[in-house]
Amino acid sequence: MKVNYDKHTDTLSLILKENTDVAESDEDKPGIILDYDREGNLISIEVLDASKRVTETRKIEFQLTE
Repeated sequence: MKVNYDKHTDTLSLILKENTDVAESDEDKPGIILDYDREGNLISIEVLDASKRVTETRKIEFQLTE
């Protein structure tokens, strides 16, 4: 998984499956874009105007629960 914030476009991208072509995109809610592969699997999430929707666009906390 990969997380990217582009300050120029104010877009936050969560890439769940890398090196996979997007077959379909759906704007689930305004400013939230879900990308799917050919099999219908969710492969990425894009958040537009991220600085208005995310608490801290430059901070990521990763937690592994066992």
